[in-house]
Formats: sequence, C-alpha cells, structure tokens
Amino acid sequence: MTRSLFVFTVLVLASQAARGEARNIILFLGDAAGIPTLHVASVYRYDHPNKLFIQQMPYIALMDTSAADEWVTDSANGMSAIVTGQKTKNGVISQSASAVRGKQDGEILQTILEYAEQRGLSTGVISNMNVTDATTAACYSHSNDRGASGKIFAQVFTPRFGDGVDVLIGAGRDAILTATAKVGVNVEAAAREKGYAFYSSLDAISDSDTRVIALLNTHDFSLSEAVDDAIRILSKNEKGYFLMTEWDAHTDNLKRGLDQAIELDDTIRKTAESVSGDTLIIFAADHSFDIRLVDGKKDEPILSKGTQRANGQSRGNVRVDDGHTGEQVLVAAQGPGAERVHGFIANTDLFHIMMAAYGWGK
Repeated sequence: MTRSLFVFTVLVLASQAARGEARNIILFLGDAAGIPTLHVASVYRYDHPNKLFIQQMPYIALMDTSAADEWVTDSANGMSAIVTGQKTKNGVISQSASAVRGKQDGEILQTILEYAEQRGLSTGVISNMNVTDATTAACYSHSNDRGASGKIFAQVFTPRFGDGVDVLIGAGRDAILTATAKVGVNVEAAAREKGYAFYSSLDAISDSDTRVIALLNTHDFSLSEAVDDAIRILSKNEKGYFLMTEWDAHTDNLKRGLDQAIELDDTIRKTAESVSGDTLIIFAADHSFDIRLVDGKKDEPILSKGTQRANGQSRGNVRVDDGHTGEQVLVAAQGPGAERVHGFIANTDLFHIMMAAYGWGK
C-alpha cells in the first residue's frame, strides 16, 4: 500500500468511528426462526426461557414480514424486502412488486450486497441450504421465479456492481452444477475465470484465498467454521465487508430445527465476542413458523413426549404445523447503528437500518 493510500484509509476509518458508523455488517438470518421457535429452543437447551444469546442482545425490535400482496411471506419476499428495502411478491427474487412469478420481470432492485460491492467493500454469503434458494439468492441475483436455480446461480459470474460476491459457501453442489449446465454454464470454469478458488469442502479453504466458492453436498457442516473462514477472507479488505449468513431453523423436523437454531445462536455469540468493535451484528428471521409450546413441566425434557401435530393424532409438549405464519419476528442487534433497531418495524426497514449504519444515504 502506498503512503497516500494508507493515510486516506486511516482518515476514512477515523471518520467512520467518529460518526459511530459500521465498517462491517454481519446479518445472521434464521430461516423460519420466529419468536415461538426461539422460545422453544431456549427451553429445550437451557430449561429456561430467554437464555439464548439472541434474546439478550442489547437492541431488539419486532418486525412485520408480510409480502407485497399476502400477509404470510415465503423466503423470496421475506429476504428480498430485507436486502432491498421493498416488498416483493412471494416467489420473486429482488424484483419489484410488478413482477409476476415465472411470467414477467419487475424492476431490478439493488441489494445491500450490491451497494457494498459498488462502494468497494467485500461481500459474502453462507447457507446450509442450497445457495440458489430464496434467502441467499436474494442477496446476489434477481429473478421473477425463485425456482430458476441455474439462471440464478449464473448471475454470480455477471455481477451488476463490483466484482460480485467474494465468498459463497453453502449446500446444493450437485443440484446447482446440474441446473447451471442446463443453461450452458460450467461453474468450475467460470469460477476460475473470475478469480475464485472453487472447492467442495470447508477444509479446502486456505489462509491465502481471497475469493472462494465452496459448494458442498451436505447440509451438515460447521456454521462456526464457515463464518470464521468468511470473516478471515473478507477482513482483508480495509474498506470493510458485508456478510449474510443463513441457517435453517424450520421445525417441521422438530429436533433438527431446534438444534440448528441453537447452533446459530452459539455462532452469533462466538462471533460477537471476536469481531472488531466497528462491526454491526444483526439477527433476524425472514418469517415465522407454526410451532407452539403447549404443555410440559419444568425440569423435564420438553421433547420427552414427542410432538403434537395440528391434526391431534399424537400428543406432546410441542405442537408443530408444517407452515409459515404471519406474526412479527424478532430482530436483535449490537454494534454501530444497532440503536436503530427498536419498536415495531417492517422487513423493509431493516435495509434502511443497515444502509444508515454504513453511513450511506438512500
């Protein structure tokens, strides 16, 4: 680095600190991790309510998750609204509400990740779901159909701003390679051409990597390890970074969903303890899920009696129905700009909260 560039960087960082702005933002997204799921997860793990780290973060809000045309959202609108500041229709990825799923494009909506790329920050996306699924896709792509997996992933290699997402870690390797091949994209060749190291496991990621695509054939990998890898790589950029980390917390498989909610909470705790003070950490859910704690005695495992389904054919301490629900979800935050997270907000407000934390007008 030249002396003049070094001095400029120091002045920029000092100015950010003086204004209380974030240099980095990490958005942790619990897919389907609504307040009922968090409550059951806390009782399941700690035999006590409100013991998750998420529930003890200093700034909290309740967030509406509705879509442009429906009260109950899917992940496509849920995440698109968070990262663009505009509600979309269910099934639509980061396009305006004029889009018709599978039939008509809407206006392209610039995402917080794209704003970060436009300003020279590094960016990352992590998920234990297929990385062309709605939540992750909403960060880096635009589509009138969340199911267009091949066309969605191909947009990694044709970014609208900057050089595109720098770290992409997630599941769905074989499905993605098949879908992209059908639209004429050789992912490995395209990745190499764009300067990515292309891996099939977390273990392959090295300290020297600066841009990584790691597509895994398993949903079961270490979230903590993936986040550590991403932060290590993204932190090499002195301008800062944006990292979105999704972890599945759907409780249609009750024990798995609760275990994953707890793993997410543990990772947020660890990350919050290790990142620099100029990092804003936000937890949010894209939507809630129909799960309720309906019975049980304290000091007894809440899953000991199994699960009560909504049809009443079996009985347990926890009732689960297999669907999204429309109540508000928890948003929790700490770090520069976290004080804007309070009261009742809309999912679109979270975009503006993040933009303001960076000091970017919109």
